[in-house]
Amino acid sequence: MGVELLKLTLDEVIGTLPVAGNRQPFGLLHGGANAVLAETLGSTLSALHALPDRFPVGLELACTHHRSATSGLVTGVARPIHVGRSTSTTEIVITDADGRRTCTAKLTCLHRDTEPGPPRG
Repeated sequence: MGVELLKLTLDEVIGTLPVAGNRQPFGLLHGGANAVLAETLGSTLSALHALPDRFPVGLELACTHHRSATSGLVTGVARPIHVGRSTSTTEIVITDADGRRTCTAKLTCLHRDTEPGPPRG
């Protein structure tokens, strides 16, 4: 997908995703690519807060697509809304190369006591 992380702090995680290679059949950035970028940034921010004692896993992701992107890079900025012991919620704002908001996402992660592993059985 080409996600690149640019900044990782407890207050903000920033990353980019290229439109090229992530388009839907009509030439627009695929909504699922927005979701990939949002979940990558939001879960990284949750991990910065929760690790090493707790392990964040995605619980809910909601994306509102405001406008399309057709070329260049989109940039996502993840900032915490809530950070607790058992959950965290992050807002992720994605913009195009001209700084126009293309997507707003909200990710809630569950902070598990045990590290997730491969499925059993």
